[in-house]
Amino acid sequence: MQNEDQMHLRNAPLPGGEPALAREPNPAYTEDMIRVTGTITIDEEEIHQQFIRASGPGGQNVNKVATAVQLRFDVAHSPSLPEDVRERLTRLAGKRMTKEGYLIIDARRFRTQEQNRQDSVARLVDLIRQAAQKPKIRKRTKPTLASKERRLESKHRRGKIKHLRRAGPESN
Repeated sequence: MQNEDQMHLRNAPLPGGEPALAREPNPAYTEDMIRVTGTITIDEEEIHQQFIRASGPGGQNVNKVATAVQLRFDVAHSPSLPEDVRERLTRLAGKRMTKEGYLIIDARRFRTQEQNRQDSVARLVDLIRQAAQKPKIRKRTKPTLASKERRLESKHRRGKIKHLRRAGPESN
């Protein structure tokens, strides 16, 4: 059994103020759910992680232990994602998205499997959070009268400069 301090650290809020893992006694969530936003949660069963050998720091361990993590998340068939979030996530993922609709995240920043695993999940959650934010619709506005006048005045000044550059009739 974990003490209260350990449970509090596991449920520490991520940037954005929401807890990383849904640990409340809400019957809609289980232990294996990752809360992304207030409305989006992902079942850990949807995330497939494979450990691979990493280059970089690690000393003698680097050639023996598979510490890097390759996270695969099926964006195209995930029941957790609303359609609009799925489309924005596909656009945001870019080259990390496969033709089959899988999002692949490689995490090899740390020397341990656990840190890389947490890093890959955090990066996935961050990417989904970005996709969950609806883009602001641009409202077309008319230019003000003063801005129109400034634009016309600068055009007039520029035209006057060009007119003065012209070579007039030369007098000898």
